[in-house]
Amino acid sequence: MSQLIYNTFDYEVQPPRLAPDYKSTVLRAPSKPLVVVKQSLSELTGPVFGDFNLGEFDHDLTKNSVKNGEPMGERIVVHGKVMNENGRPIPNTLIEIWQANAAGRYVHKVDQHDAPLDPNFLGTGRCMTDAEGNYRFYTIKPGAYPWGNHPNAWRPNHIHFSLFGANITNRLVTQMYFPGDPLLQYDPIFLGVPPKGRELLISTFDLSITEPNFALGYRFDFVLRGHQATPFENV
Repeated sequence: MSQLIYNTFDYEVQPPRLAPDYKSTVLRAPSKPLVVVKQSLSELTGPVFGDFNLGEFDHDLTKNSVKNGEPMGERIVVHGKVMNENGRPIPNTLIEIWQANAAGRYVHKVDQHDAPLDPNFLGTGRCMTDAEGNYRFYTIKPGAYPWGNHPNAWRPNHIHFSLFGANITNRLVTQMYFPGDPLLQYDPIFLGVPPKGRELLISTFDLSITEPNFALGYRFDFVLRGHQATPFENV
């Protein structure tokens, strides 16, 4: 996977480092041209996660922090594949997710949104892709929340994803959105992605993975390079 991370930045797909409507980028965007560091053996090789120890419920956010009952909200299954531009799977990729709960609140001291915390939902999980590059999470559909970027600003429902490659320096971060969300047309983070890349950030409803009487299914694939590469925040 490490070799897939170091490739030409596609400005037709990847979000710009400065998007003025997304106010925090004004403060953190580079003010000078970036210096490209020559790759060395340490960037192209390193320890892999093939023997990484995961807990039994690390991938199941509906169970991994239960204290006194079931987490509140709509249960969902999120699955997909990590692949290169030719559709070849990338195994042994460590994927981490974090998200707000069903009421739109994170378990974090900085989040002061006036919405309830769920004692049975922490909002974080991780898993490894299998030999065919597949992954699966069970979780609760996150709620929208206000975020103060501009008057009456609300973030659409979304899940944060982090992908680690062959070593811990190879990390890609992105967000997954849900189909039909009316807030997408107002969200400067989503709109900061070039039009060509926006649809690549929206999951698709998947009845084939939906579990009867339990959880709706959504598919979200990752493509790590090429013209259909998933938009990432840190490419």
